[in-house]
Amino acid sequence: MQTLTDVKTKFTKETYLYWYELMLLLRRFEEKAGQLYGMQKIRGFCHLYIGQEAIAAGAMTATKPGDKFITAYRDHALAIAKGISAKACMAELYGKATGCSKGKGGSMHFFSKEHGFFGGHGIVGAQIGTGAGLAFAEQYLGTDNVVLCFFGDGAARQGMLHETFNMAMLWKLPVIFICENNHYAMGTSVERTSNVLDIYKLADAYEMPADSIDGMSCEAVHEGIARAVARGREGGGPTLLEIKTYRYRGHSMSDPAKYRTKEEVEEYKQRDPLSVVEQTLLSNKWAKQEDLDAIAERVKAEVDESVQFAEESPWPDDNELLKDVYIQEDYPFIVD
Repeated sequence: MQTLTDVKTKFTKETYLYWYELMLLLRRFEEKAGQLYGMQKIRGFCHLYIGQEAIAAGAMTATKPGDKFITAYRDHALAIAKGISAKACMAELYGKATGCSKGKGGSMHFFSKEHGFFGGHGIVGAQIGTGAGLAFAEQYLGTDNVVLCFFGDGAARQGMLHETFNMAMLWKLPVIFICENNHYAMGTSVERTSNVLDIYKLADAYEMPADSIDGMSCEAVHEGIARAVARGREGGGPTLLEIKTYRYRGHSMSDPAKYRTKEEVEEYKQRDPLSVVEQTLLSNKWAKQEDLDAIAERVKAEVDESVQFAEESPWPDDNELLKDVYIQEDYPFIVD
């Protein structure tokens, strides 16, 4: 990585320390999840966020607690960033009753109304329409809250996106559509699936404000989202942000990622957001190495505690099977 000296920034020491600790927690949590998946402690699907942490960090400093987040199935990091504990998230990965979705959702379906996190959604693009619905609710209730609706570059091909964009602009909904463009929809590059390579230009058809942002930079992410959030709060309607990022791992744990070269991955790692923020802290003498080591120890302890919590938590009880599911009480096949 390029060495940074005398880094000038308009962001404060406190902001960089927050970004560093949050991103380190997200990185270590995901690394541990990957390890536990290999040990078959975690089953089913598992999509890791490693490499994309700057988006979560910048989104948090650009929003307020009342704002809502909704995303796709690569949801662990955004859930933790929004305030769901690492313990509740790890327990959900284990399928335990103490998980944030009571052990019923697993990796792809984290949820917490309390923290304003409305999912993990397993159906590609489904959260785009739901995100606009959340924004309509905020508008109807007269709040100044906004909704950040995250989706991948693959979901940008879904018809749901176009229907939702039209409605969101028509009603000037306070929603920021964020395409986390990590360049590969599962294993297929954007260049092979779309004639429009700059995804933010899809907003032009709806006269929606849009921007392209460097997703490997916490600063750029914060500034881009902050502009869109201000517009949404002031009644200016939705914004499409294409945040260009990169995942270091495969699409999911079952993906060997043979469709890209090692050189490509290493090129992006040279701009790793966690390393850049670390160097910014050190070069500005806002932290010493021992300070960062202390943060690393605190993060390690939090992740280790989350694993112990998940291991020791109970499985969901059988009587939970039909709870939180809409049913007709007079269905003949429902028995007590």
